[in-house]
Amino acid sequence: MMQSPLLQQQPASAQRTGHPSFIEVTGTGTLAAEPDRAVITLGAVTEGMMLQKVQLDNASIIAAVIGALIEKGVPRNQIQTNEFRIDIVYDYADGKQTFRGYKVTHLLQITTDRVRETGLLVDAAVAAGANTVTGIRFQTSQPDAYLARALVLAVRSAQVKAQAIAGAIGAILPAAPSEVIELPRPGEPIPYQAAMFKSGGGTPIEPGMLTIEASVRVRYSLA
Repeated sequence: MMQSPLLQQQPASAQRTGHPSFIEVTGTGTLAAEPDRAVITLGAVTEGMMLQKVQLDNASIIAAVIGALIEKGVPRNQIQTNEFRIDIVYDYADGKQTFRGYKVTHLLQITTDRVRETGLLVDAAVAAGANTVTGIRFQTSQPDAYLARALVLAVRSAQVKAQAIAGAIGAILPAAPSEVIELPRPGEPIPYQAAMFKSGGGTPIEPGMLTIEASVRVRYSLA
């Protein structure tokens, strides 16, 4: 019969008594949170043979995008450069490398608490010339509060498991565990991501709900 993974291998002294010396379990707590912040990354990619012209074209688009966002009520201090890059572009054919021109990428990061207007802001930027949207993610402004509540649920979940195991083997579970370790959490979900846009118009972007999850490993020492 396969040994339960929740009952750890015991030292020889514990094995002679017929009882494990500890019970170790994991617990998970999950909460749903409505996002109240959106972080949008978008901008302009321009290409051409003359670097100065490509840069000027890109700068003109970015200036227009910033202006459009400010006109929509986004404060300037919530718009910042996320990435600026100049690349040389080559074509490869028959083992030969041929210069094709330059590519300038300028991405802006826009942070807004107007979550329900995310699609409108994307459309305004695209209408002003933005041709790339690399990501939209939704967040909560109170992650620590939600995480604390999820941790409480995780510890309670672990306690229920440990009590069940203790009852099954006829052991008495202590009131408090001897060890509690928070386990690594997965990264925040990114409900929406797109590559390139050429025109806007009523982009439907739904923030949905965030899942806040915490996991713990808990050990109870048995008498």
